[in-house]
Amino acid sequence: MAAAAGAGLLGRRPLLLRCGTWRPFTSQTDGEARVTRVLREKFPRASAIKVVDISGGCGAMYEIHIESEDFKEKRTVQQHQMVNQALSEEIKAMHGLRIFTSTPTPKP
Repeated sequence: MAAAAGAGLLGRRPLLLRCGTWRPFTSQTDGEARVTRVLREKFPRASAIKVVDISGGCGAMYEIHIESEDFKEKRTVQQHQMVNQALSEEIKAMHGLRIFTSTPTPKP
């Protein structure tokens, strides 16, 4: 009974992004490489940049992790705005974007 009630909760299936392709995670897609290149240009002081196409390789949705001195003394929302601005052209072709920003930890 609970399963039937849960299945009919919204009366439709969850939205899934599917590209119909599978790829190994050992190499970057063209989209990942393009986004990484743009971020490297816009954040030359970044100590780490990781871009992952989380839509299965079709470029609809990306997850970005970027560590940069440029984010020091900025609120998280400001850091994310900086990334959005840097990727303003690329974002136009995306369905979604997850952004994770940080500053390098000082070495003792």
